[in-house]
Amino acid sequence: MTNPTARHAGHRGTGPGAKTPDGCAVDLYARLKAGREPDVIAAAIPAGATLLELGCGAGRVTEPLAARGFRVTAVDESAEMLERVRDRAPAARTVHAPIEDLDLGERFDAVTLASFLVHTVDDRQRAALLAACRRHVRADGCVLIEREGPDWHTNRSLPHERHDEAAGCTTRVVSAEPAGDGRLRMRMEYVWPDATWAHEFFSRPLTEEAFEGHLDAAGLAVDRYLTDDGVWVRAVPV
Repeated sequence: MTNPTARHAGHRGTGPGAKTPDGCAVDLYARLKAGREPDVIAAAIPAGATLLELGCGAGRVTEPLAARGFRVTAVDESAEMLERVRDRAPAARTVHAPIEDLDLGERFDAVTLASFLVHTVDDRQRAALLAACRRHVRADGCVLIEREGPDWHTNRSLPHERHDEAAGCTTRVVSAEPAGDGRLRMRMEYVWPDATWAHEFFSRPLTEEAFEGHLDAAGLAVDRYLTDDGVWVRAVPV
């Protein structure tokens, strides 16, 4: 069993309500709405596919995918997050487990690893995340990964903010400070009229070459980049 304290060292969240081991606020993620993710995922896999969603959070993507007829198994290490998933997407199956330890003994048409989880600063954890993807995907299936774009940190002035009309909040990247060994210490803020949450965490930027190298080590290969910004990637088993 992985140690959540070690895996999430230095991650911290502030604001109302319960927090997950990596500092994410459950009430915050319950408010957030899906963006383009359901459209990107749905366009890359067959209708009615079985889908393993790793790190589902409070179900903001689970809900629209289940509503489109995909047979979703939603995994998260936070029991509080999964309670929200069951409320939002009762048709989805939920599994309470760390991704790295997951072994359901079954394979899926598609596996998703979103929320930039592939950018963990720990190479061993990244390898474990990708190994979980590989052992759960069918031989003719695919793994859909969300990664940071090539200019995610370098081509923008900070603080950088945008207003999310659907969610009714302002999302602000406050800082991205070098923290040694190629890591960045990130601070994000999410501001609603009635509440504010902040999340501090570490991230490791990956070049396209490095990203594809990690996939290769896990027995996966890029099939194609799904979005013009290179953020969403379709990988296949090799």
